Amino acid sequence: MLFGIEWDTSSDLAFAISILPILLRGMIVTIQATFLGFFVALVLGLIFAALKAAPLKIISWPAGVLTEFIRDTPLLIQLFFLYYVLPEYGLVLPAFLTGALALGLQYSAYTAEVYRAGIEAIAKGQHEAARALNFTSLRTFTHVVLPQAVPRIIPAMGNYLVSIMKDVPVLSVVTVLEMLNVAQIVGDRTFNYLIPLSMVGGLYMIMTLVASGGVRWLDQTLPKRGLSLK
Repeated sequence: MLFGIEWDTSSDLAFAISILPILLRGMIVTIQATFLGFFVALVLGLIFAALKAAPLKIISWPAGVLTEFIRDTPLLIQLFFLYYVLPEYGLVLPAFLTGALALGLQYSAYTAEVYRAGIEAIAKGQHEAARALNFTSLRTFTHVVLPQAVPRIIPAMGNYLVSIMKDVPVLSVVTVLEMLNVAQIVGDRTFNYLIPLSMVGGLYMIMTLVASGGVRWLDQTLPKRGLSLK
C-alpha cells in the first residue's frame, strides 16, 4: 500500500488497474516539475542571453563564464549542491522546489543560447529603425527584437521542454515522488517491476506526444513576422 491505495497482484490486468491511480499521482508531480523547471529555464535563459549580449565586457564575460559552467556540469551535481549544500548556509528548500530549480538552472544555459540565436537572426535594420524612432535599448529589446525572436525559437524551446520532462526522474534522488520513483517503490514492494515500469514508459510517451503536439501547434499558430504588442 502507498498513499492509502491497495493493489491487487492476482493478475497482470488487475495489478495494472490497481496501481494506475498512484502512477497518475506521480505523473502530476512530473508535469508540475516539468513546467516549473521550464518556466525557470525560460526566465533565467532570457536574463543570461541579455547579459551576454551586453556591450560591456564586465557584464557579458561573467555571464558567459557562468552559463558555460552550468552547461558543463552535470544536473545531478547541481541538484545535490542545491539540496545538500545550501542548507548549510541557512537556505532550506523543499525537495520538489529544489528539483524544479535545478532543472531550470541546468536548462537555462541551453535556452540562453536559443534566445541568442533568435535575437541574432533579427535584421540589424530593425535595431536601426528603433534607434531612429528614439526607442530606448530596453524598449527596443522588449517591443522590437524579442517579439520577432520568439516565433523563431519555438521549435528549439519545445525540444528542451520534452528534455526537461524526461530528466524529471533524476529528482528521485532527493526523494521527490515523481512517476518513475513511484513505479520503483511499487516494484520493490510487489517484486513486479515489468508492469509499473512499462506503464511509466507508456505514460511518458503520451506526455511527450502531447507536449510535442502543443509545441507544433504553437509554432504553426504564432505569426512568423513577430508578435504584436499593443
